[in-house]
Amino acid sequence: MEDKQIPAGWEENNFGALIIEKPKSHLKVSDAAGFGKFPFFTSGEAILVHNKQQIDGKNLFLATGGVANVKYYNGEVSYSTDTYALTSLDTDLKYLYYFLLNNLYYVNSNYFLGSGLKHLQKKDLKNHAFLLPKSTIEQKKIAEILCKIDTAIEQTQNLIAKYLRIKKGLMQDLLTKGIDENGNIRNEETHEFKDSELGRIPKEWECLELEKCCSKIQDGTHFSPKTDKNGKYKYLTSKNIRFGYLDLNNIEYLNEDAHSLIYKSCPVKLGDVLLTKDGANTGNICINTLKEEFSLLSSVAMIRGKEHLLINDYIVQFFMEEKGQKSLVDQMSGNAITRITLTKINKTLISFPEETEQKKIIEILKQKDSLTLDEKAKLKKLNNLKTALMQDLLSGKKRVTNLIKENAL
Repeated sequence: MEDKQIPAGWEENNFGALIIEKPKSHLKVSDAAGFGKFPFFTSGEAILVHNKQQIDGKNLFLATGGVANVKYYNGEVSYSTDTYALTSLDTDLKYLYYFLLNNLYYVNSNYFLGSGLKHLQKKDLKNHAFLLPKSTIEQKKIAEILCKIDTAIEQTQNLIAKYLRIKKGLMQDLLTKGIDENGNIRNEETHEFKDSELGRIPKEWECLELEKCCSKIQDGTHFSPKTDKNGKYKYLTSKNIRFGYLDLNNIEYLNEDAHSLIYKSCPVKLGDVLLTKDGANTGNICINTLKEEFSLLSSVAMIRGKEHLLINDYIVQFFMEEKGQKSLVDQMSGNAITRITLTKINKTLISFPEETEQKKIIEILKQKDSLTLDEKAKLKKLNNLKTALMQDLLSGKKRVTNLIKENAL
């Protein structure tokens, strides 16, 4: 890392001079009991559980094999033999945690070595020099600020998970039972249902093959055009189709000549359905939200519902629901690389109500999507704020001395 001017009241020190190493554990990852009240730390991201306690108090747990990661915990815990446990007497441990977290990429790139499974070179890590405040009060204040951001991030993540659970339950009800003219979810005790190839559905619903209720089902080009980073037309493949949204990261481009040949045979419109039909993302589905022309590879199918019969948004919601996903999975072939042919997509079954009810179902589900999207946008801002704060506060670029003085008054 780059040498930086030492801020007033800060010092440079080696990481090893600030820590106390805990004894190497004799427990293997496979020794995780699967029950018990003690967290069991390993080199993996997940925290397991154990019925035995090894250490207590504030500790850091670093991965020693694979990929660098660090965790902080205050309390009784156990840890595996591939985990580096440590603490500190004179330095705020939460501060050291955030220091390591902020430098995780550097640690992984420089202190994890090996031709096969890479391992942490503890000696190199302990020799790593970095800047930190001399005052533990300033260390604690920095850690406190970052801890508050972490709390906000965790709360937002929990809220997103809650909204997703609510939507999953709603999808299961709305896309299999629907809502009646009074806005109530149907049930077989009060409404008439009938048998279908997809199971029991409301009497008013239809169950048809996609080709019978869609005006167009087609895939993109079957040849691989030469991409052009200076081209002005986007080139979408299966990697750009996610579960419910378009992912335009790592998008490729085509020049006008290559694009015109593809678009002529498969003109995708705004609002069409895009479904991955082969590759690792087989079964991912979303609405096309791009207003401009773009080219489509054969690994993606374009689906367009018949006007006044089947709404595109309903198609996406149906095939994102568990039963709809199963109807797609049942059509897949292949092991390592799965695929669905256009013929099988055409024959895939979908159950649906009349257009007015479809619109009501879509409106309810989109309201839940909107809440989730708002929280995801908030989460992105919080993560960006955390990154910026760690860089500024842990380098001394921004000081917390004024906050400390205010608290002292």
